[in-house]
Amino acid sequence: MRTLITPDMDWAVWSILLAAAAFGFWAEKTRAGRKLSGAVLTMAFTFVLSNLRVIPAANVPAYDVVWSYLVPLAIPLLLLRADLRRILREAGPTLLAFGIGAVGTVIGTIVAYNVVPLGAEGWKLAAIFSATYIGGSMNYAAAAEAVQLRSGDLLTAGVAADNLVMALYFLVLFALPSIAWLRKGYRDRLAEADVETAADSQLEADRLPGMFGTATALALGMGLCAVGYGLAGLMGLTGGGILVVTALTVVLATAFPGPLKRLSGADTLGAFLMQIFFAVIGASANIGVVLSVGPSLFVFAALILTIHLAVLLIGGRIARLDLSELIIASNANMGGPTTAAAMAVARRWRHLVLPAILCGTLGYAVATFIGVMLGHWLK
Repeated sequence: MRTLITPDMDWAVWSILLAAAAFGFWAEKTRAGRKLSGAVLTMAFTFVLSNLRVIPAANVPAYDVVWSYLVPLAIPLLLLRADLRRILREAGPTLLAFGIGAVGTVIGTIVAYNVVPLGAEGWKLAAIFSATYIGGSMNYAAAAEAVQLRSGDLLTAGVAADNLVMALYFLVLFALPSIAWLRKGYRDRLAEADVETAADSQLEADRLPGMFGTATALALGMGLCAVGYGLAGLMGLTGGGILVVTALTVVLATAFPGPLKRLSGADTLGAFLMQIFFAVIGASANIGVVLSVGPSLFVFAALILTIHLAVLLIGGRIARLDLSELIIASNANMGGPTTAAAMAVARRWRHLVLPAILCGTLGYAVATFIGVMLGHWLK
């Protein structure tokens, strides 16, 4: 599909991504923007351009750079002030919510498999999509390899459907806290912490950080990524780089809380990198690609996530969980640790950044096994 800006026009693609991020930060200060959040507006910016064929939706080197380098770098920057004792207290409820979400995905996959006809390869697609929506998109390729799905057309259609559904589901998750009657049905035990965190975060975002703190934070973040991914490679932990980086950062932040707290530019840099990530998510959601290669897969994926969300909200209500924990857990199920952490940052739920990464990383570890077993059972 020909676009005005082609995938190899790196300067033009990067200028669009940065413009989208800047637009999101600016729009968030308007009345409408505060209700939607800057991340949603950034996604909308690139979503419109992608579907008007101004920018490409896939096979873009710049997008790969964001996924492979900018998002991993954002993680240590956002965790340099992590308080391990507080995090250990708060990770439990999010982990419970993550488990409820996984159960919802399994139920949704079973229902969707019996409602949407996908042909002889349907059980393989069910395995792939259930794995993807239990532990994130990283499981897509692993599950496809495990069930030996080799059809290029089906894999391409699945990726296109997943990208569009994921972008739309992001919008739903961002909107949930704004629904007053829904919010009243859940505990709000983290409200005071959220208000404090949001106020501190906004204060820092509006203040230009010092050059020394910013440069030091950036160098430290890159160093942690280098060591973390290097150790993961030596240990043979495929996809485990983010987990090692997270562990190293938390240990460092716990051991030296005073000096790291003074690195004022870390949060600002991390939030900026995550905003670029949301721009890539919006650009990857191209309706035309889905309509041309896999509308039935779009319905299949949408039905799974609808049931997943319903089970999560009902289960969370019974378990008396906080709505913010349910939202972050659902994001960890659907997108993995990077998207969940990005949403926690965008919503200024900084206390949920590390639980998001931990739950998402757990999904990386178990989702493919669960999805493949489910697919064989459906077969």
